[in-house]
Amino acid sequence: MNRDISDILEDWPFDRTRPNIRLIQGSGGDPLLQVRLDLGLLQMHVDGRPDGQNPQGYRSLLEYYEAQADDAQSLADEGEEAEEFELSPDDCKLLREEAAQYYHRYVALLVLNDFDGVIRDTARNLRLIDFLQKFAREESDQRSMVHYRPFIITVRTRALAGQMIRSNESKAAVALIDDGLDALQDAFADAGEPEAFESSAERRTLVGMREAINPKLMPSQAAELEARLARALEAENYELAAILRDEIKSLRDHPPKA
Repeated sequence: MNRDISDILEDWPFDRTRPNIRLIQGSGGDPLLQVRLDLGLLQMHVDGRPDGQNPQGYRSLLEYYEAQADDAQSLADEGEEAEEFELSPDDCKLLREEAAQYYHRYVALLVLNDFDGVIRDTARNLRLIDFLQKFAREESDQRSMVHYRPFIITVRTRALAGQMIRSNESKAAVALIDDGLDALQDAFADAGEPEAFESSAERRTLVGMREAINPKLMPSQAAELEARLARALEAENYELAAILRDEIKSLRDHPPKA
C-alpha cells in the first residue's frame, strides 16, 4: 500500500493568503473536515470526537469521565460508600489534549460558517473547563484552561450571532453579542484579570461585529459612551458603569433616525 500523500498535497497547494479548509466525503461515506497546513494535512471527523475514536466506549473522554462522576454521585446519594471522584494529573492532561482536537475543529467550522458545529464544540470545551475546575485533584489543573474561556466565549458568540444574521434577525444578533460581552467580562474576572476586559482583542472583536450589524448607531455618541464606561470601570464606579451600559444598549436598540 502506498502511504505517500504527496499527490494529495500537490493537488491542494497551501495558500498563506486565505484559510485552507474544505469539507470532503470520506471513504466510509461520512463527511470529513480537512485543513491544509504548510507541512501537510489535518483531517477530522465532523461529528463525534474529531479523531473518530471512542475512548472507553464513549464518544469522548469527557463524556467517559462525566459518567464516572455521575456514578460516584449516585452512589453517594444512595448512602453507599464510594471513593470521591477526582481527576488525576494524567486524566487532566488527556482531557486537555482532547480539548485541543475540538479547538482545531470549531475554528475550521467557523471559517465554513457551520454555526451549529461551532456552537456544539465550543459549548463542549466550556463544559470541560467547568469540569476541570470542579474535579481536578491539583489546583494547577483546576485553573489550567481558565485563560481559554474568553476566546471560546467569543467564538461561540460569533456563531450564535451568525445564526441570527443568517435568519435576518439582526436585533436578536445584537442581543446575543451583548450577552456574550457580559459573559466575556465575567470570564476575565474569573481568570483574575478584570482590568484586561476593556482592552482585550475578544471584546474588540464582538464590539466590531455588533457595530457592523447595527451601523445606524451614531459613532460619535457611541464612542463617547464607551469612553465614559471605560473610565467608570477603571475608577471601580460600577453603579455608573451599569447605567452607561444601559444607555449604550438603548442607543443600539433604538438608534436615532437620520
